[in-house]
Amino acid sequence: MRAVIQRVVSANVKINKRVKGKINKGIVVFLGVGQNDSIVNIKKTADKILSLRIFQNDLHKMDYSITDICGDILVISQFTLYANCLKGNRPSFTLAADPKHANNIYNEFVNYLKGKTLNVQTGIFGEMMSVELINDGPVTFTLEY
Repeated sequence: MRAVIQRVVSANVKINKRVKGKINKGIVVFLGVGQNDSIVNIKKTADKILSLRIFQNDLHKMDYSITDICGDILVISQFTLYANCLKGNRPSFTLAADPKHANNIYNEFVNYLKGKTLNVQTGIFGEMMSVELINDGPVTFTLEY
């Protein structure tokens, strides 16, 4: 499982020009699912994201987690995080999970986060989406489990 986490002032995702999910202060998580990802990866990745201290205290030190600040989360499925661009000019996606498996893992990941009583918004798995965000910092992290 691969994730790109961006700290944001606000963000939204649109499908066919209609807002599907919208958040205020929090994080956007772009989530890629690999062939061998399982429930273990879901919990490890989600728990790490929830506990990352990436929000600033009064001294401008990253000291607070998303749960500490009661922030919002927008989760976007993104299989392209598993692109292999080393050979040729067309990315290979052989390491990405097949759509059925990826959709199941993605939904379980979202449900796990929602179980932590946070405001969790999403796009729609497999759809073409437009994501708008205001990156706060900018602050961006990558994570892989």
